[in-house]
Amino acid sequence: MAVAALCGGAAHAGADRLYYERSLMLAADARCGLFEPQVRAALDVSAHQARGAALRAGATSDELANTGARAVLRARTADCASDDLTTAAARVRDGFAGWRRTARMTFPGERQDWSADRTRYGRDAWRLSQTGRFRSAPVTFGRVTDAGGEEGLAAVVSFPGRPRPYGARIVLRDPDRAHRPWIIQASVGLLPPANTRRAFWAASHEAAPGILLPEGRRQGEIWRFPEAAGDAIAGLDPRERFTVEFLFRDDSVMRVHFEAGDFAAARAFLSLGPL
Repeated sequence: MAVAALCGGAAHAGADRLYYERSLMLAADARCGLFEPQVRAALDVSAHQARGAALRAGATSDELANTGARAVLRARTADCASDDLTTAAARVRDGFAGWRRTARMTFPGERQDWSADRTRYGRDAWRLSQTGRFRSAPVTFGRVTDAGGEEGLAAVVSFPGRPRPYGARIVLRDPDRAHRPWIIQASVGLLPPANTRRAFWAASHEAAPGILLPEGRRQGEIWRFPEAAGDAIAGLDPRERFTVEFLFRDDSVMRVHFEAGDFAAARAFLSLGPL
């Protein structure tokens, strides 16, 4: 198939085929320097979305790894100056031109969505968020930014009373202990067995800025997590779940479930930079 055919009919292509096409163009860009950073980032978002769609459609991680490897191999043989590649690159630029001006996107999940916002506010704000709840305590998880533009992974929780937790952690499947995604009926368990999980502990916590609190709440706490936790979530199958857990001194644990969904694609969308 000619490289020029990559972008033709992409809207009608299967998710696995679209993932191959996006991966091929990313690999060709890495070799030939086809795109400026924002176009490259937009293409990366689309590749993550296609991968997630393929997994939801029944493809396995191993199959998609092979698809990506085939795309890289194909890109290595492409002539950077060929008409086919030049035409395909032009179509990619045209297709993603509007992404530069797109400030917000919603990345739908099975039950919970990720909301991404590239707007430059000059204050504390959510860049990426998903909402959850444990009884009367709402929890928002995602990426936050401060007035200086510093970003990080965080959870904001608003408890209706005391006591307060002494610690918080993100718990999810450990791919070194459980290679296959944990996709199973909720009646059996949203997370894999305890011996196949890993946890990332919050590095700090403090009173949450009011602008980050759920609507109607006047107080809450922000718990900040290491970036490695975000990388781990991005590596999950989009159908998998993870929990943010708050630990109390009476040994009780408040578990709030979140959906991995298109976290990787949403995070890539933020890499386009603030508007």
